[in-house]
Order: sequence, then structure tokens, then C-alpha cells
Amino acid sequence: MIKNAVASLMVRLHHLPLPRAPPASTYRHHHALRLPRPASASVRPAAAMSTTAEQAVADQKRALRTEVRRALKALSPDQRASEDLAIQTTILNSSWFKASKRLCAYISCYQLREVDTSKILAECLPSNPGQEELTKDLYVPRVEDKNRNMRMLKITTMDDLVKNSMNILEPSPVDASGNDREDVLTASSPVDLFLLPGQAFDRTGRRLGRGGGYYDTFLLKYQELAKEKGWNQPLLVALSYSAQIMEEGVIPVNSTDVPIDALVSSSGVIPISPAALERMK
Repeated sequence: MIKNAVASLMVRLHHLPLPRAPPASTYRHHHALRLPRPASASVRPAAAMSTTAEQAVADQKRALRTEVRRALKALSPDQRASEDLAIQTTILNSSWFKASKRLCAYISCYQLREVDTSKILAECLPSNPGQEELTKDLYVPRVEDKNRNMRMLKITTMDDLVKNSMNILEPSPVDASGNDREDVLTASSPVDLFLLPGQAFDRTGRRLGRGGGYYDTFLLKYQELAKEKGWNQPLLVALSYSAQIMEEGVIPVNSTDVPIDALVSSSGVIPISPAALERMK
């Protein structure tokens, strides 16, 4: 069913006037994949050409999101639970997760059909007083406004989370003592790992978000910060149900889309970037 849906989508997208992005061999960890300039650019105004290309990308992304949402709705609760368990077990048993000291991770939302992260979060946080030395520094997202502004704030317990207007759990901006929570962008030490959600992914590193641009905007900020500080770039790892993994070339990209380093599904880990190939041996 999923293959038929993807094939149908590819036929429809074929008629949209968008050139393909570079192949996976052009992957760069510090830069998003960029679309090649159309051959007609020399005879069309640059602004008009850019607007047309951006609109084509947006149309393709909307069409793909619709197809993926249908595929995810078709997953039974049992299948979702099975894939959730397999994905989290793979991550928790991995050497690269165990070696991480500080990480950013999303708080999964069942209604949005995101891969569950509850077991991963629990592993990062102390279960009892006095076990802090066995845990990891954990930063989770808080959306500040509708202009792609998102922060990653440190939490030490799941009780630090509150529901926002969309009924999604987020960290409160201050802790129980009234102090501002530590923001990962102002932290004195770098994070090792980002665990990312998304709508669709492929094995070349392309990631399709929900359309708000929050993660891509934040990841670009953090990558630039790490570069300025001379820190190693964090490993960007996406969690995906099998229904969300697309064939190469289906996911459209533009200059602000940040590629992932690796993909984790119920089938295991798919390392993509040179950094992932090195760290996920």
C-alpha cells in the first residue's frame, strides 16, 4: 500500500517544474542540500525564477505530507507500538547513545503520530535522587512564537513539562525555584546528539518536516554556534516509522533544509553522513 502511494505521488510530482537536488554523494554535514539553478535562469529575472522554484518545492512538500499522513493513519496501534519499541531499543542499546553526555530530543506526541521517545527520555533523566551522575544533560524544545523561533531548554524531570495551547508537552521557561532554565544555545558545553522528528525521510539524508521550519531554523543556528566555538558538530539522528521512509528523489529540498546524519527505523540504523559512518560503527 505504501509503495503504491509513493508511486502515485511520484507520478503527480513529475509534472511540477522543479529540478532535482544534488545526489547523496554531495552531502555536506555543515550545509543543507541546494537545488541547482534552472537552465532558464539566464533569460528569466532572478527573483521570478527563485519564487517559481520555491513555490514548486512548497507544492511538492504539501503533496508529500498529505500522502505520508494517510500512510501513518493506516498504521494500526499494534504496529506503531511494535515499531516504537524496536526503534527505542535500538537507540538505547547503541554505543553512540550510551557515549553521549548531552543531547537534544523531542517530546513525542501520539496524536501527531511521532515515534515514541518516552523510554529514551526516561533513560536520560534520574529516576531517583542521587543518581544524577548516571544521567545525561537533556534539552527539549519549546516553541516561542509562529516565526520559527524555538528554544531547547534543559529539564531534569518529566514534571518540568507543561502542555501548550496545542496540548503538546513543552518545558516551562523557569524551574521550580523561579530560575530561567538553561538554554542549549547559551550552554558552556556542546551537545553530542540531536534526536529529530519529521514527516518523511530518505536514505540520502533528506528530511521533510511539518512545514513550520522550526527545526531547520534551530539546527542552522546550532551548527553555526558549534562552528564559532570550535565544537564538534552534533550527530543529527531522525526517528522514523517504516511508512515515512521514501525512495530517493521523492523528498524535495531547498537551501534551508538541513540534512540528517542518520536514520533509525524498526529495521535498525541507517548511517548516512561521514560523521555517522564513523561514530556509528
